[in-house]
Amino acid sequence: MTTPTTNREPTYASHEPHFHTRRIALSLPPDINSDIITKPQEAIVTSRNFTLYYGKKTGVKMITMDIMSNTVTAIIGPSGCGKSTFLRSINRMNDLIPGVRTEGLLSVEGQDIHDPRINLVQLRRIVGMVFQRPNPFPKSIYDNVAYGPRLQGIRNRVQLDEIVEQSLESAALWNEVRDNLKKSALSLSGGQQQRLCIARALATAPKILLMDEPCSALDPIATGKIEELIRVLRKTYTICIVTHSMQQAARISDRTAFFCLGKLIEYDSTNRIFTTPTQKQTEDYVTGRFG
Repeated sequence: MTTPTTNREPTYASHEPHFHTRRIALSLPPDINSDIITKPQEAIVTSRNFTLYYGKKTGVKMITMDIMSNTVTAIIGPSGCGKSTFLRSINRMNDLIPGVRTEGLLSVEGQDIHDPRINLVQLRRIVGMVFQRPNPFPKSIYDNVAYGPRLQGIRNRVQLDEIVEQSLESAALWNEVRDNLKKSALSLSGGQQQRLCIARALATAPKILLMDEPCSALDPIATGKIEELIRVLRKTYTICIVTHSMQQAARISDRTAFFCLGKLIEYDSTNRIFTTPTQKQTEDYVTGRFG
């Protein structure tokens, strides 16, 4: 762990909320592999021998991997293998569980997120999260998206209107709800609610978007829209997604990590994981021999 050279509290407040003036067109590239960012990529999340315990039980053990910026990283593996535990560790959501403790290093943008001086509010602003089941607040569509910016102190109505519109557009929902922003978010369909939750996460201008099985509660049509959306968002955000669907991982991700029994078994390009894995456990899993 790097020792800070000053006594100031390290935070993630180095950038103010920013919103893209460019409208994101929701369209599938003809070949996802041709759309991979060609500029040099850097690790935005770094894990070195990271271990997490739930009391005496090990959640994940000695995880070492880098999540690269502006990529989609899929985490696959059988139930109970530590996928969601690792994902939730990136913005310290596991801190809410009694008895959790960690060892090793987990850093975001080069800062150890377990440094006691880290500002968790700022960390979770940079590292947004979308959960397995849509969880809109019992408020209007507008108030759901404006919730985070208001917590950040934004009160100007014009600015909030812009944030809400651009976040909903980025989540491919604006055209469906633009005339009903005062309508309860709970009245939306399941797929719309999940895209609203994505818009709510985007409203705080994150750099990283964590998705914990975001399509598991959705029908195939809604799942297709979310996958299409992920392909678009990958141009602007770093996305890490936990999924039980190997087909989904193959369709939308650039890199895939295979977890089993709390350990990282293999991590490589998605194409290599699904065609020429180096570990027999990986091969057995992706070919359906277990899991």
